[in-house]
Amino acid sequence: MSQDREYVGEHGRKGAGRNRILGTGAAAGGKRAAAHVALGTPVLPLLVVAAVVLVDLAAGTAVIWLSLLAAAPALAAATSRPRGVLCVGLLAGILGALLGIQGGVHSAEAAAVLSALAAVTLASALASALRWRRERVLAAVRSVAEAAQHAVLAPIPSSVGPFQVAVRYSAAAAEARIGGDLYALVPTPYGVRMIIGDVRGKGLPAVGTAALVLGIFREAAYDEPDLLAVVGRIERSLARNLGFDDFVTAVVAGYPEPGRLEVVNCGHAPPLHVRADGHVSSVDPAQPAPPLGLRGLTGETPSLQVLPLADGDQLLLYTDGVTEARDHGRAFYPLAEGLARHVSDEPAATLDALDAELQAHVGGRLHDDAALLLLRKPTVQGPADPAPAVLTGAGSLTTVARSGPAATGSGVGCGMGAE
Repeated sequence: MSQDREYVGEHGRKGAGRNRILGTGAAAGGKRAAAHVALGTPVLPLLVVAAVVLVDLAAGTAVIWLSLLAAAPALAAATSRPRGVLCVGLLAGILGALLGIQGGVHSAEAAAVLSALAAVTLASALASALRWRRERVLAAVRSVAEAAQHAVLAPIPSSVGPFQVAVRYSAAAAEARIGGDLYALVPTPYGVRMIIGDVRGKGLPAVGTAALVLGIFREAAYDEPDLLAVVGRIERSLARNLGFDDFVTAVVAGYPEPGRLEVVNCGHAPPLHVRADGHVSSVDPAQPAPPLGLRGLTGETPSLQVLPLADGDQLLLYTDGVTEARDHGRAFYPLAEGLARHVSDEPAATLDALDAELQAHVGGRLHDDAALLLLRKPTVQGPADPAPAVLTGAGSLTTVARSGPAATGSGVGCGMGAE
């Protein structure tokens, strides 16, 4: 008996628990259903119907007031599904008929008004069905675009090798959520390597070219010990696959050993080097090189620059959608000055501030794809990494004094990840 009571008690407690869960689920389901109904309710069209009825009751029955009821289903077509449009039209028709009977409107006039109302309701329901179908197609296209973006521009972890990393990307075609800018950062047997580039053109052809470049880069970055050989493989592949007027501007960089950063610039905007003391320098190439895909036309080859990268230093790679962003006065966004203002020990916080300032500069809408990739070499405890004393093969370094305290690093960023 005691065992039976224990079983019944336990069973009762479990049953009560299930009832509470079912009750909670039912309540949550009821809330969701109510929210769905409220979201699909054509509130504004109903207000129009109510306003017409009140005006008719206050000013006296007239055909002109009843004819305004047709505005309700027409307005519902922009916000509601076909069923909601038909319900609004039916409600407007019933109220119109009652007001016509009460006011003694001539039957022929009332029939004409109600017929027009029925025609507008049916046309509005058809328009609502077409709009709803286009919205479903657009939602499917957006989901495909998001999948393509994650496949082409996979998320970069916050730490890769010895670097803290942050990325911000904005496509000019906000509905597509993907554009012709590309970036990748991969750890390899030859150190961390990265690329940022900009494909000529927009749309699906640019996305296809970006995917091609990233695929070649990821493969070559693991195979080639020389960074110039990586660039050469990308160049040869693009020469076979691109049209005569297509090209890709890009910066390819590598960190083969502590304190040494290698940079190859192929017609792209020069990176910005932020020293630990907060000064921002533009890493201009000593010998300009053509974009990827155009070497066969010019015969010029890119050169390898060696940049000393000490603990606490940062490197910002970006596309021209950032520096060519204009405000209402047609002034370009001053990226170097903005970076000097907002640089911090956290790359993500720095890019958040830069992106917010950039969006404010253009008034909230970019007219070109824009990508920002920021790396920071954290300060380590103990002996500092040896760094080259000179910058070999580099051009002029345009220095911008930072306003504010110098950036210092703390902690060690570590991890392995691929773009």
